Amino acid sequence: MGWNQHRDAFLELNFRAMVTRLPTLLRSSFELAWQADRRAARIVLAAEIGRGMAQAVSLLAVNSVLGRLITGGAIEDRLRGAVPALVAMAVVMLFGTLLRAASTYATGRLEPKVERVATELYLERAAAVELAAIEDHAFHKLLDTAQYGASSARRMISYATRVVNAVISLIAAASVLTVLHPALLPLLATMTLPSAWSALTNARRRYESFHIWVQHARAGHLISELLTEPAAAPEIRVHGVGPFLLRHFRAMSEAAEAEQTRLARLAARTGLIASAWTGLATMATYATLGGLLLSGAMALSVAGTAVIAIRTGSSSLDSLVLEINALHEEALFVGDLQKLYVEAAERAIPVGGDPLPEQPREIRFENVTFSYPGESARPALDDVTLTVPLGGIVALVGENGSGKTTLIKLLAGLYTPDAGRIMWDDVDAATADRHQLAERVAMLAQDFKRWPFTARVNVAVGRSSAPLTEERMATSLAEAGAEDVVENLPRGLDTLLARNFSGGHELSGGQWQRLGIARAAYRRGRILVVDEPTAALDARAELEVFEKIRALASAGQTVILITHRLASVRHADLVHVLDRGRLAESGTPEELLASGGIYAELYSLQAEQFRAPVPAPKAG
Repeated sequence: MGWNQHRDAFLELNFRAMVTRLPTLLRSSFELAWQADRRAARIVLAAEIGRGMAQAVSLLAVNSVLGRLITGGAIEDRLRGAVPALVAMAVVMLFGTLLRAASTYATGRLEPKVERVATELYLERAAAVELAAIEDHAFHKLLDTAQYGASSARRMISYATRVVNAVISLIAAASVLTVLHPALLPLLATMTLPSAWSALTNARRRYESFHIWVQHARAGHLISELLTEPAAAPEIRVHGVGPFLLRHFRAMSEAAEAEQTRLARLAARTGLIASAWTGLATMATYATLGGLLLSGAMALSVAGTAVIAIRTGSSSLDSLVLEINALHEEALFVGDLQKLYVEAAERAIPVGGDPLPEQPREIRFENVTFSYPGESARPALDDVTLTVPLGGIVALVGENGSGKTTLIKLLAGLYTPDAGRIMWDDVDAATADRHQLAERVAMLAQDFKRWPFTARVNVAVGRSSAPLTEERMATSLAEAGAEDVVENLPRGLDTLLARNFSGGHELSGGQWQRLGIARAAYRRGRILVVDEPTAALDARAELEVFEKIRALASAGQTVILITHRLASVRHADLVHVLDRGRLAESGTPEELLASGGIYAELYSLQAEQFRAPVPAPKAG
């Protein structure tokens, strides 16, 4: 399908690695918990340590009770002698129950907080990287996999809690067994190794499969969204695209099902092997106990305690292996999240830099060359040298693919040139404060974002850091000629512009265009960049919009206009004509028409479309 490209995951997941990494995993979990809620983290840690110690005391009490009951003497005396140990067991059980409740409460507090903190860090880092990183395939795949890290971080808290409890319980059981008879301890480990191998093997397969299939799953989700997307609905019905999309969705789903079947088949085979191994180990353990009893090397009461300790220890060790495996698996996804943090920091928009001139006179492109990453064709801009004087209207014209939009993105600091410089007077944009640069620019792209918020927010998001005032809102709407758009909305500025939500409303393309211009006006950037601002407007509305743009320029704001409609740039102070990534010509509209170059040719082609055809002479 063209989507399922991947790199094999480098994964070292074996028993030795699991044991070696356990302290790191627990420390990582504790750091997440500590960062989210220190008090709850302390409660969980103390409660789980207390529960483990309670289990050790409980086993010793069991041994004491059995010893009292199995020894000789009257049954009344034996029962009376066992009472203190029974009371101790009851107290320990009550204590353990209280500790479990405390741990459950604190864990319930921790989990959502950990997920929120991890998610906020993920979103914060993703929002702060350069545009080139977002458009990079490899980085976007990392974004796809790292998004699961936040939920994995949440689950790590529960797994780490159970790991701590299982470790302490295992230590308690192992200590008792060592005291009873040293030969029992290796048998306890042998009983649990098969399940450890099975769990680790299956986890490795799942993780590798996830990385291989993550983009495949993303593509399948994309197709399912297309089938229900309002924007695609008309074409799906008119062109009959539905069956085509369904065929591809079915094919991708069947491929994913085959992968799940493969994993299930392997897991079943691995489980059978592990169960057979566990059965043999269990038989050997109880045979050893029988031999010790028959040889007189172990008393019956001690053997009874040993059986309980073995069952407890085996359960704890089995639980420990499974929980460490689950903790390890979740940690792999948290590792992807932490990898994103590191890479996002390396590719983040720089903070600080040289201050820009307070009142710059011009922006100069000096021999600027730029190519989009991964594209081997000609550069999007090739050795371009031009000047953008500030304080008027500058138009960028040219055919599709000439480099107009790329030039604007470089000017706004969204990209940095591969070669050459962009100078704000005498300050190189490459070393300038990027925050200051962004503050100077307001941009209305042809495909600007239609936010699923209210009309008010859709305008005010142009400068979300500024206090939202009615005066600024009204002025921006007036400058964009968008008052009628707002007046015709059911709830005015408070109308939700998201049709797929209850009470939501949808605007026409022209209405959205006006609201987008109002957003750019609300920003109050010293440089206003408009890319095809009248693409969705009728002739009368187009004329009104350009009148507004000229008014902004007359008030001292610089307007950089990108448009294919050359008649619309006749009031521009300067026109730059781009052709195949190079600057072809520059001048006023009158100068370019007189020179007979590319601008004059394109202008004539467009003007020709509006000339009335000359009637053919009638025959005879």
